[in-house]
Order: sequence, then C-alpha cells, then structure tokens
Amino acid sequence: MSETDPHKTPVIIGVGQINDRPEDPRDGLDPIGLMAEALRRADQDAGGGWLADCDSLSVVAQLAWPQLNPVDGKLAKMLSLNPVHSMQTAMPSGDSPVLLLHEAANRIARGDAQICSVVGGEALRTAAKLVTSKASENGEKPNALRDANHRKRTGYAQTYGLVLPTDVYPLYENASRAAYGQTLEEGQAESGVIWSKMSEVAAGNESAWIRRPVGPRAIVTPTPDNRPIAFPYTKLQVANSSVNQGAGFLVTSLAEARARGIPESHLVFLGYGAAAHEDADFLARDDYEASPSLAVSIERALNLNGISTSDLAHVELYSCFPCVPKMARRVLDWPLDKPMTVFGGLTFGGGPVGNYMSHAIAEMVSRLRGTSSKGLLFANGGYATHNHTLVLSGAQTGALFPQDFDFQGEADSRRGSIPELDEAYSGDATIETYTVHYGREGSPRSGVIVARTSAGGRTLALVPPSDAETISFLTSGAPESVGRAGLISRDEEGMGLWRMPANPAEKTD
Repeated sequence: MSETDPHKTPVIIGVGQINDRPEDPRDGLDPIGLMAEALRRADQDAGGGWLADCDSLSVVAQLAWPQLNPVDGKLAKMLSLNPVHSMQTAMPSGDSPVLLLHEAANRIARGDAQICSVVGGEALRTAAKLVTSKASENGEKPNALRDANHRKRTGYAQTYGLVLPTDVYPLYENASRAAYGQTLEEGQAESGVIWSKMSEVAAGNESAWIRRPVGPRAIVTPTPDNRPIAFPYTKLQVANSSVNQGAGFLVTSLAEARARGIPESHLVFLGYGAAAHEDADFLARDDYEASPSLAVSIERALNLNGISTSDLAHVELYSCFPCVPKMARRVLDWPLDKPMTVFGGLTFGGGPVGNYMSHAIAEMVSRLRGTSSKGLLFANGGYATHNHTLVLSGAQTGALFPQDFDFQGEADSRRGSIPELDEAYSGDATIETYTVHYGREGSPRSGVIVARTSAGGRTLALVPPSDAETISFLTSGAPESVGRAGLISRDEEGMGLWRMPANPAEKTD
C-alpha cells in the first residue's frame, strides 16, 4: 500500500480518561473539570505540549449541569487554549464522539486545523446528589434524565409514558426478539451473555465504573438489587448514567506527528466511516425489528475499507440497551461468544450519556497501538436514531481524507413505508410491539402497546396496572405477545386503552 499524503492523513496521538469518585459525591468535579482533566491526560499521553498549539476544540454536550457552556471560554481558559474553531454538539447523543472524531479528521485533511481536541464529561453522580439533597427539603424527587431540557414535555408519545430512551428501546427489543423467532427466554439469554462478557471486559479495565464480572443469569433476573425497569430490561441491562466520567482525545496529521517526534507505533490511523439516521420521531419508523440506517452505517464502513468481519480484532458495538448490539452484531455477523466492547459497555464501563464512545475510542486506541490490527466503532444515539461507524487501525489504512460519510440516501432507499399515525383510533388492532414500565418498588406502573390498526396504521394504547391479567400476558412470554389481537377503546380523556380478547393466545395472520 502506497503511503497517502502525510499532511492529509489524520492520526490519533493522545487519549485521556478520568473517573471521579470522591467519598461524598457532592465533592465531585463538574463537567468542565472532568473535560479539562481528560484533555490534560490526553496531552500527557501524546508526550506533552500539544494543547498549547491546539487550534480546534469540539465538545460533546453534557446533561448534568445545563447552566455550563464548556465552549464559552472557561474550558479553554483552564487549559490555556486559544482555538480558532470551537463548537459543542446540539445535545448529548451517543454518536457524538465518533462524529466529532470524523469531523476532526476531515478538518485536519482540509488544512482547517493542525491539532484538534475532542472531549466530553458527565457528572450526573454529583449533580444528582446535589439536586436530591436540595429537593428533599421540599419533598421533590428529581430525575435528571427525565427532566432534561431537551426532553419534550408534552406530546402523543409522552402521554403514554414514552419519554426516555429507557421507555422506548424495549419496543425494539420485543419486536426484534419476535422477528428473530426467539422465545422470551432465548432473547433474555442472549442479552445475558452479551452483558456478562461486557462486565468481564469492564472488570479488567481500570477506567471502567463497575469492575466486577456478573453472570448471564444474574444480568436478566429481577431482584431487589436488579429491579425491573421496562420489560424485559432490568437495571443491569440499561445504561448506568450515575457516573462522573470524562474522556477526550487529540488528532493531528501524520506529518505533524512525525515532525514532533512521535513514533509511528504510538499512532492510530483512521479508515473510512459511514453515518445514517432514522426519523427523530420514533413513531415514524417503518418497523421496530431492525434499523436500515444502522445496517447501512456498518455495511458501508466495511465495504469502503475493503474488509470483512474476520479482519476485525476488536469492536465496540454501542450498548445502551441490549437490542442495539443485538441488531448490530447481526449486521456484522459478530459471534455471540466474542466481546462486543473494548471499554465495558454502558452498564459496567459507565454510561456518561453522550460521551461513552470517547471512552471506547480511548480504549480502542490503547489496544491498536503498535499493531497492524483493526477495530470497528459503532455508535448509536437518540432513540435508535443516529448511527455512525468508523474503522481504526494500528497501521496506515490508505483511506483518503477529507471524506464524505453521509449515506442517508441509501438508508432512506432501504426503508419500508411508514405507517400512518392514528391518534384517535378505536377498534380491532394487533400488537406491533410493547413494553411494561415499572416503579422503583418493582411493581408494574403501566403497559404501553404500539398497535397496528385494521387499516394498517399505527396507534398507541395503554394497559393500566390494574389490568393484571394483560400485564401478566405481556410479560410471560408464553405465547409471544407481538402479533396478538386486541381491542382499543377510549376513556373519558381520550386515551386509548388496550383489551385482550377472550382467548389472548390467538395470533392474527
């Protein structure tokens, strides 16, 4: 392979991570403090002296301290930076670090920047403790994720309890399990294996938040310490956002790295990548069995790099909830018995909202240095909305920069028709997908059905907790609830209510 122009060849030269765990969480760093320390460590990792000349600063938006704006000068001042280019993502999203890495690489290749820094930090552990201490005086029970400014307060989906990713991703889990032909037990067993292997990776990673291996059955079995969240997910199957973590990395050109004496064995090179997205409205999806944009993102990244799954030594498949790496591994044909993370996953490695993949990038860089191995980063954000895949390598890839990573047109062409939303429907319907939400004490709070109408449209229906029979049917797994018939009626407030037929085991064609 002939060498590409070293001035247009982006390389990662330094990575840094921090776990901030004071005995009293109220003494923790704020997000800007976490970001500053992560970049200091990245600078040290690169040999020092890079931040002084850094001319581009990109920040992953954080959730814990909305009053802070890291790019308004405070972060740059803490690090004595004077960036020509400075930006923050519009909101926290899991694809942000990979997107910002890809954009930094393009910026280097275009000559718009010489040294790019990318960083994020989340301090929800400290923020939650401070807010809870203050709110408890007034009898309030705040929820930083549910109360975030970018959450839409009112709307059709929200009236049925579909507010957070925790509420929505189970819709993909239950629909895809049925599409795979798995029983509930088989689907949960797959989740348990994937998450258990992630816990093993985290146990060996000093930067992970929870460093103890957990067995597959313990992952999926509800207990007082592993309460049900939203069927079929337990606490150990969802992202752990109650962390104080920061991570960042530095990108420059191969020419600049050589000029400053960094050995090539310390560098990690970028290959080609691809991004595509679903509609921001999760009720405007063709189905919940798979994601065309997820598939296009992964498949195009492999094709552009001229590689297959067998060429990958490591992967990081985004793991906010099990349905995401399940979908991704099927596109990638990644074996169930191989780890799907280098960091430890969002439950055990830690789930700092939009910045998880910065930690994954840092770990991937550490594993690839001094090798000729390749690693794949697959990031997901929103409500199974945003997808971005990028290949990294310990050796030169031959990839040309700047590169266009937008493959939205291809994803759109592969998407099926979107069912028309009927918010006032009453009558016969079938279950397209569903979930049951639980209270903190472990009892059902409500069930929600995404249903297909007799005309093929899509509508929502509520299952009140008082309907124990239907709740039990939905969560028993025997038989599978997806595809079952029912009836939607309207209450006095116009809410759709789901009722099972006399023989709920009957499945419609």
